[in-house]
Amino acid sequence: MTVHDPKPPLPASYRIRVDGLLDDRWVPWFDGLTLSRDGNGTTTLRGPVPDQAALHGLLVKIRDLGIILISVEVLDLPNTRPRQQL
Repeated sequence: MTVHDPKPPLPASYRIRVDGLLDDRWVPWFDGLTLSRDGNGTTTLRGPVPDQAALHGLLVKIRDLGIILISVEVLDLPNTRPRQQL
């Protein structure tokens, strides 16, 4: 029996590092994540991502722009609810 949890998933914060220096005009493209240009020629995107589908959407945008992905790091996981047994 499948139990439906009516509560939406809680967002987690991520730090995504890419090669190259992106300017601030890309902020809307990356759903409002903050962009910081690092001294080593990379850019860090940081902020909350609503769910895994949104995270994958961000990674697709990076791929489609031809930007080299360096790393994806979870900064903080929300207080997670116990997993439902299906």
